[in-house]
Parts: sequence; structure tokens; C-alpha cells
Amino acid sequence: MQTLGLSDSTPRTESRWRALFWPTIRNAGDFDYVTRQGFWICSIVAGFTIVIGAFTGTAFYGAFEGLFYFLAGVGVRERSRVAAVTAFSAYLLSALVLQRYYSGNWISAHWSKNPQEDLAPVWLDQTIGDKFADQLPAMLRPDRIRLYL
Repeated sequence: MQTLGLSDSTPRTESRWRALFWPTIRNAGDFDYVTRQGFWICSIVAGFTIVIGAFTGTAFYGAFEGLFYFLAGVGVRERSRVAAVTAFSAYLLSALVLQRYYSGNWISAHWSKNPQEDLAPVWLDQTIGDKFADQLPAMLRPDRIRLYL
């Protein structure tokens, strides 16, 4: 195996978890290992994004975002700092936004089961921000029933 170059001549001194979150790069082989690992992480995120998009009914968006993460992984493998920072920033931002979205939906679903609350909030259209946040989603998705009718 060593003759074919299929195994490392020196064993790794750090665990996979440490190499994933805080790698030690001492030579070109370590750098190659980190970029390969980054490629696989981006590819796995891309695959999950495509599958989840297909199951949630947002296949086009899921495919677009999955392609973004896959191409970012290609950039990471090709040792592009811009691709690495972009992929990390997009994933972090997406996680933060989705966390707020899911917690907001969970809370609103819990409130909608409360029969004592008959007053629905009024969707405003006075300012540009009101029109953008309250009126535009209803115009873009008329097939959906608004939560507060």
C-alpha cells in the first residue's frame, strides 16, 4: 500500500474531531487533508440540502442551494480562501435564520391552538417595510392560505 501511495507514511497524531474543528497544519500533506475534508463536508451539506428541499416541496431552491455548497466545496478543495469563507458564512447565516424561522413557526402553531385568542394581528401596508413584509408574501404566493385571516 505504501508503494502505491495509498496510505500515509506517518500516522495522524490528532483525532478526527480535532482535525475537523481545529486542525494542525505542519506540511503540504496536512493541508491537502484539510481541503479534502472541507470538500466532503460541503458535499454532504449539499446532498442534505437537496434531499430536504425535495421532501419539503422546495426542490428548486434546494437544488440551487445544494449546487452552491457543492461548488463551494470544489473551491475549498482547490484551496480558495474566498470559497471557504463564503461557504462557512452562508452556512452560519442560514443556520441562524432558519433557527429563528422554525422557532417562530413553532410558537405561532402553539398560539393558533389557543381558542381564547380571537384577535388576529392586522397586516399593515402603510410603509415600504410593511408592504414588503406583510403584503408582498401574500402576492407572491396566492395559493397559500395566510396564517392570520
